[in-house]
Amino acid sequence: MLINRRRVLEVAAALPIISVASSITTSAASAAAFDFSSIKTVKQFGAEVIGRADLSRAACEVALKKATRADAKEFAGFELKEAETVIAVLKELGTPLPPMGDAAKSALEHIAGSAAGTAFDTAYIGAEYENHAFLRDLAEAYLKNSDPSDPSEQHGRQLATVAHWAFWEHTALTQRIARELAA
Repeated sequence: MLINRRRVLEVAAALPIISVASSITTSAASAAAFDFSSIKTVKQFGAEVIGRADLSRAACEVALKKATRADAKEFAGFELKEAETVIAVLKELGTPLPPMGDAAKSALEHIAGSAAGTAFDTAYIGAEYENHAFLRDLAEAYLKNSDPSDPSEQHGRQLATVAHWAFWEHTALTQRIARELAA
């Protein structure tokens, strides 16, 4: 089944967010410990986003080769373009791309090391769900915490507004795919 945005939005509105893998629960706990109230500038926002976008980019490259579900593979193609775009825009804004940290390397190894089929699709989609839920909350926090009257934040706020929508949509898409994998 290919991605149908209208259906995804209907399902997302009707059902609560569920955890589909222990890695999501573990990552969600670490996200809960993140201090979103500290994100007040585009520099802080970009620094948090770029590393996660790079991890997603790498995971998508693996998923395009290993995913077996048509919707997971389709999502990986869309997500790869999103991640590449986000990284390019943030670099243009002066955000450096840091080397991948140990936690990101471990997450990527977990995804890449999962057996092809349902195990891989579940690991990949679960990681993308968690990542996008974090990024959605991060964008929302930046928009809430940054000063809309500060001219130096204008472009960052515009970027975060567009990114928030994309992160929200990708959270809903991965949530739907995860539910179908768990069924």
